[in-house]
Amino acid sequence: MKGSILAMNKNRIVLGAFSLLASVAMLSACNDNKSTGLEYARNMYDPIAYNQDQPNKNFANGATSQTPPPNTKPVDYIRYEYPNTKEGYEASVALVNPLALTEKNLTEGKHFYTVFCAPCHGDQGDGQGHIVKLDKGISGVPAYHGADANSSRGGLMKDMPAGKIYHTIMYGLNAMGSHASQLSPEERWKVVMYVQQLQKIQ
Repeated sequence: MKGSILAMNKNRIVLGAFSLLASVAMLSACNDNKSTGLEYARNMYDPIAYNQDQPNKNFANGATSQTPPPNTKPVDYIRYEYPNTKEGYEASVALVNPLALTEKNLTEGKHFYTVFCAPCHGDQGDGQGHIVKLDKGISGVPAYHGADANSSRGGLMKDMPAGKIYHTIMYGLNAMGSHASQLSPEERWKVVMYVQQLQKIQ
């Protein structure tokens, strides 16, 4: 009898403790306190460096973003001297492809051409890319070869020199946008190299 009373008391204590814990859990879940708790390594959340648009007491003009000093250039920056004008286009004829005509450069040029140019100009440079075929409203995409493939700037596309092809990739023309942000200078020259192979198609 005594043992059964002790067992009942133990059960009541366990049940009471469980009820108390459940009540505390429920009350804490309903609490309006929006605390996110303790933060560990706060410096991982707050950047040490200034944002470009923040005021900065370290400079005399109070700005974080500073104008670069005169006669400096960013690392790996290559200046392109020919402006996006008719005169700049004509002057670009003086440019010569600095890359050697190798199988590797041609293969990479074909890859970049396929990604960026073929959708409009076609895999064979015939001006019949899949975008042109899908949208019959798109016209005037030139072929790179053929006796009647004229450039909108005059002359035949098959005779267009490397510098003028590069200039067009750099700035775009008509409906074609600039590819300067998608292709590095070296990649542009590889595309030029591949386009010049397409110009030879009879």
